[in-house]
Amino acid sequence: MAPGNRIVRDGVAIGLIAYAAVAAFYAAFDVLAARGLLYTVDLLGKATFRGLRDPSVLQLPMQPDYTAIFLYNALHLVLSLGIGQVVAWFVAEAERRPSLAYVFLALIVGGYVVTIFAVGAMTASFRPLLPWWSIVVANSAAVVLAWGWVIWRRPDAWRAVLPFLAQS
Repeated sequence: MAPGNRIVRDGVAIGLIAYAAVAAFYAAFDVLAARGLLYTVDLLGKATFRGLRDPSVLQLPMQPDYTAIFLYNALHLVLSLGIGQVVAWFVAEAERRPSLAYVFLALIVGGYVVTIFAVGAMTASFRPLLPWWSIVVANSAAVVLAWGWVIWRRPDAWRAVLPFLAQS
């Protein structure tokens, strides 16, 4: 298989795993909080596509907006697939150029941190409903599961991206 095809395939898998991990986390989060399976996705969809900014209206019963839920899921999937492509490329480049592995590791970690703070900034108006810890846990689950898949598919990838562990 051509290297470019492998990167695309790996990127799609990484993106889908990350997307599913975050979606599953928030589904469980909402069910455990007795808010309904799609509450957070509905909230994020309304904030993103309907301009919902006043958290006080969330204290009132609201009907789910299935269009906003669909649109937000589509946006989340596209962003996850895009991030998956970037991460797959970083891993492939770290394998190809081991001397730059620290740079690619820093870029992956930086992207993780930027993602958390970007989501946190965009959801600041309804922080009581979407706490920081949930953003960190959801994104951490995505990283751990996606990285597990990378290691399963390419057992030597960890040595390329985490060279300080390979030297031990």
